Amino acid sequence: MTATTAPDRTAAVPLRRNRRFQLLWAGSASAMLGTCVADTAYPLLLLATTGSPTVAGAFGAVQFGASVLFGLHGGAVADRHDRRRILILADTARLLTALSVALALAAGRLTVPHALLAAAVIGATMAYGGPSRMLALRAVVPPEQLRQALSQDELRVNGAALAGPPLAGFLLGLGRAVPFLATVLTSGLALGASLAVRFDSRPGAQAPARERGAAFAGLRYLFAHRVLRGTVLVAAALNLTGSAMLLAVMVLLREHGTSQAGIGLALTGEAVGGLLGALLVSRLHRLLSPGALLLAVAWSAAAAFAVPAAAAGPVAVFAGLALTSLGVPALRVMLDVLVFQRVPEEMRGRAMAGTMTLLMAGLPLGTMAAGLLLDRLPAATVLVLLAAALAAALLPLTLGRGLRGTGWNG
Repeated sequence: MTATTAPDRTAAVPLRRNRRFQLLWAGSASAMLGTCVADTAYPLLLLATTGSPTVAGAFGAVQFGASVLFGLHGGAVADRHDRRRILILADTARLLTALSVALALAAGRLTVPHALLAAAVIGATMAYGGPSRMLALRAVVPPEQLRQALSQDELRVNGAALAGPPLAGFLLGLGRAVPFLATVLTSGLALGASLAVRFDSRPGAQAPARERGAAFAGLRYLFAHRVLRGTVLVAAALNLTGSAMLLAVMVLLREHGTSQAGIGLALTGEAVGGLLGALLVSRLHRLLSPGALLLAVAWSAAAAFAVPAAAAGPVAVFAGLALTSLGVPALRVMLDVLVFQRVPEEMRGRAMAGTMTLLMAGLPLGTMAAGLLLDRLPAATVLVLLAAALAAALLPLTLGRGLRGTGWNG
């Protein structure tokens, strides 16, 4: 069975009845929910046990650092080795890591280095498992259903982002080890799906040789292609400014006396907007060309940054975050579709890894830049500056004709 015959065999089957896709999707959703629970539970646990915000923040820094550090190599591995085996190894590593933390907590022997090592492993599994999971999706879905499948995948991402933090807080209230036992369960479900679903997981016939710089080939290809380059750069700018916006609105709400619970509810606007946006993916793709969609989403985000600055309060922050996130699912699906359409099979893993690495690198950079600005300027001023910076970056792309005139098939 080849990579082309697998999708053809399932071409007449509606996506909801595609057992292999739905099993893989359920496993991915389970893994994502476990990761979102862990992303909240680890910092809260470290803060409670050490009393140090720096140590609590170090967990996220180490996790993102590992994802960025191993990201490009993860794509090269996906283009060279069996992708199903990579998925199984990533899910197994995540399961064993969560189990080790739960056992250490039960024994009262969890240490900060142990927790930070867990952060590094989680980040690495994201780097290696992410490209292989996307390529597995393509192997079990026919080309005409790819956009629909990617739209469903956006529901997984945003649903986990919405449910993960409150679930982590609830489970921590039941016991310190409980969130990590839940992560063991979610990782076990993901591993079960990876073991149960068989697909053509071999790399293409022209798998990359072990030449120097092979891991960067995907990035070089992306930046050589006008539409892909513009899409990746704008998406990276949105990630960078969006992460900076999150910190700025947290400070803004605290300045106006909003409670911790109120801040948490206001921040759910990001996930709510993403969930609603996932339902609009197909419609937006029909209405807009790739270039027009890219610019529309980016400009709406720039406008949304100014909403909390103009009307500070939980409702304004919720609305601003929801508006910012509404077009993001369509943009992410667009980027994935363009990679599948325009990047050769033997380079797709590295191209996906390159996009994931660039997007993730913007998160800590944006938070760091916002922190430096917030030390010197009011939060409302920082939000206006972020909107202005994003608008200035978008202006040349908007005035140029190349990107706006790009079609889905050209």
